[in-house]
Amino acid sequence: MKHASHLLLIPVLLSAASGVAAADAAADYPNRPIRFVAPFVAGGPSDMLSRLLGQKMSDKWGQSVVVDNRGSAGGLVGFEIGAKAPPDGYTLLLANGAGLTINPSVYLKLPYDPQRDFQPITQVTSGAYFMVIPPSVPAKSVSEFIALAKAKPGALNFAATGTNNLLAAEQFNYMAGIKTVAVNYKGTGQAVTAVMGGEVQMFIMSPLVAIPQVKGGKLRAIGITGLKRSPALPDVPPIADTLPGYENITWHSVIVPAKTPKAIVAKLSRELMGIIKAPDVQERFATQGLDAVGSTPEVLAALIKQETAMYAKLVKQIGLKPQ
Repeated sequence: MKHASHLLLIPVLLSAASGVAAADAAADYPNRPIRFVAPFVAGGPSDMLSRLLGQKMSDKWGQSVVVDNRGSAGGLVGFEIGAKAPPDGYTLLLANGAGLTINPSVYLKLPYDPQRDFQPITQVTSGAYFMVIPPSVPAKSVSEFIALAKAKPGALNFAATGTNNLLAAEQFNYMAGIKTVAVNYKGTGQAVTAVMGGEVQMFIMSPLVAIPQVKGGKLRAIGITGLKRSPALPDVPPIADTLPGYENITWHSVIVPAKTPKAIVAKLSRELMGIIKAPDVQERFATQGLDAVGSTPEVLAALIKQETAMYAKLVKQIGLKPQ
């Protein structure tokens, strides 16, 4: 019996030892460079946000944070890399909301499971898209664009760089009772060039890229996908003013591979929330039409679950066929 009682203590001692080791690892974290995967091409919203956060993390921790752009297959390659990376806290992924909540409904086979393969850290931003058109399109408002599309069924195209703005445009088509045709581009830069040149007639795009182009007179913003106007472009009305009930919000988050030690997850969350809530970062986001968030892992996990169900319902409603 005495011998057996000693055996019973072994798992307890091992568990305590592993807990101490995890705490020590978190206290020493990070002690080498961090890879920050941005699942889209350079120059787009994910790249801009990852570089801003990466620099802030590097300044805070005294370690290099290397942005790794993996812009192919609509971001799927970057997400797969993030899902399969070692769960040690040294690979972070800047995830757009669509990659976590829309992709499960629009792809028949995903190379990752958003809720099984990742551990949420924090939501970084939230913001509405802008609907932009080239100056060559004779429309000054959402209602005029709808009238133009109805007069020329199937003749107008829109740019798509991923499932987020694809779904936003198809939602617009469905609610407006029109048919504009998707033209897919590898990244935001290509799509912006296409819409400025009149190759496509509409693009629902991130405020990070839209605002400077609109202010520079190269594109015309006719609507915003949120329910209120943006201080960055206050003259642009919500699409919902013309199509009541229309809303589509974009957001980004930081996630890591599942099974990353809890102590490292907690440290990452705490440190990143501090960076995101810093006044200079909030001001930088605001000038780019974004709200700084900085949520806990639990709140981000709940958002992912809620929006996954919401978009699954929307995809069925508008009749978008999974690829």
